[in-house]
Amino acid sequence: MQAGKGGSIINMSSIAAVVGLGQRFAYTMSKGAVYSMTFSIAKDYIKDNIRCNAIGPGRVHTPFVDNYLAKNYPGQEDEMFARLSKTQPMGRMGNPEEIAAMVLYLASDEASFVTGSFYPIDGGFQHLNTGG
Repeated sequence: MQAGKGGSIINMSSIAAVVGLGQRFAYTMSKGAVYSMTFSIAKDYIKDNIRCNAIGPGRVHTPFVDNYLAKNYPGQEDEMFARLSKTQPMGRMGNPEEIAAMVLYLASDEASFVTGSFYPIDGGFQHLNTGG
């Protein structure tokens, strides 16, 4: 990127980086590291026209979720999926396309003035969570 005179780095963190999750120490810690690393990279490479931002998804419905439920809650997948969905203030999990749209924006020239930022894509989890 330095040789090419610029670029965009997009780090995948998690909303866990800024809220912490019970019983998820290692996950929360690692996503917090990605969160803070983003700011260091943004500062270190701003003169090279290299932007660095992070995305902090909340719970996103992916095959990982389905596999986790099937493995840990056989026969209760639908009930547990509904329970997990209700933990999001919007009442649903995000979908991968919603995360991809933010990645596309941050990688685009439309975001040429955006660096050193963290974007929660969490259905309101960070600020609106009522403990659901």
